[in-house]
Amino acid sequence: MECAAQGLIDKASALVDAARRVGADEADAVVIHAHAYSINVRLGKVEATEFSASDILSLRVFIGKRMASVSANMTTEPEMLAIRAITMAKVSPENPFEGLADSCQLIDNPHCLDLFDSFQPDSTRLTEDALAIESAALDVCGVTNSGGAGTSYGIGGLVLVTSRGFCGHYMSSRFERSCSVIAGEGTSMECDYDSSSSLHFADMKPCEIVGRCAGERVVRRLGPRQAETGVINAIFDPRVARSIAAHLSAMVNGLSVARKTSLLRGYMGKRIMQPGINVTDNPLRKRGHGSRPFDGEGIGGIPLDIVKDGIVNNWLLSSSTARELGLKSNGRAMRSSSVISPACTNFAIEPGRISPEDMIANLSNGFYVTELFGHGVDLVTGQYSRGASGFWIKDGVLAYPVSEVTLASDLLHMFAHLTPADDLDRCYSIASPTLLIEGITLAGK
Repeated sequence: MECAAQGLIDKASALVDAARRVGADEADAVVIHAHAYSINVRLGKVEATEFSASDILSLRVFIGKRMASVSANMTTEPEMLAIRAITMAKVSPENPFEGLADSCQLIDNPHCLDLFDSFQPDSTRLTEDALAIESAALDVCGVTNSGGAGTSYGIGGLVLVTSRGFCGHYMSSRFERSCSVIAGEGTSMECDYDSSSSLHFADMKPCEIVGRCAGERVVRRLGPRQAETGVINAIFDPRVARSIAAHLSAMVNGLSVARKTSLLRGYMGKRIMQPGINVTDNPLRKRGHGSRPFDGEGIGGIPLDIVKDGIVNNWLLSSSTARELGLKSNGRAMRSSSVISPACTNFAIEPGRISPEDMIANLSNGFYVTELFGHGVDLVTGQYSRGASGFWIKDGVLAYPVSEVTLASDLLHMFAHLTPADDLDRCYSIASPTLLIEGITLAGK
């Protein structure tokens, strides 16, 4: 693995050197490596087998405040690619905020975050696991059909070299299991799923548990009713609560703030949540899905309190967005080929002190949300409207399934009336515990 990485480093270094020779004031080069293998089965038979592999080479060059970037495959001659980039940069408009990361912020000794598992399951193992997942789901009483089960394995890596002396690389692995099943017949059919994903094979949920959870979830949904229209308190299952965390992560993204496309752009230092509630972003968590020893510009990120004690405390910043906002990068640059923009790493609404069971037991009437539909969320105005299904809470218990309703509110209201439970699962790059949100409008019958 180290020999392969050194070859990619040499290629990126040659590209930076070529760019400087043909006229670039500064340059950086990145190689993004990816390979993935997946198996999908349905009703005991393999339906699809997919394999993909790629190495994408990208070069950014700067001439004064003019910048251009180009991408190519690994066989492209460095000087040819460098000349193409220089030609483009000379006719590009000036941007006062573009440029390489400040040298004083570049990391010398990246953390070891245990992101790579050397175990590589072969096609036989992936197939056997997928079949075991589906079999466990179909064994659940009430399940009538399968939407399929899948397993996958992948490797991703990044090599970054800059003309300011940074040279670094890292690799990560990814394993996934998933299953979708159906219960009921005809117009009374329901569908649900379960999945597991981790960077290390041993950290995944067992196949039988993934399948059984999918089956039990779909059977619980049979015979749904439509709830009465009104203003209610809603409890969001962690699967859907993560979408609320995702909305918040987009609204504290420095690029959105700089472009004035975030509702929170004027809220730095202001309260948006109740006292005691915290939201964090941590790129250094071991085996974290969003972890990385350095960002897409060579800066070592640090754990951040995005919201501290209910108050907005930080934006997610790359170098260019930081300069535009008059701030310093906090190591959140994400590199996708030639595009660099800020992004979250391991973003989480931190847990509270109440259990989900007690949260439910405290409601005489309410809605437990397990699924959301549609894209009716506006991050500029905060308007929120999504189709939903789940379970009606009556006298502190889940009484019956509910479907065909719409939840409407605005994000500022939702953040201000949000209470987290104590069940945070950090095995997602965007994570949230169960959330109680008071005062949401439900449109039903």
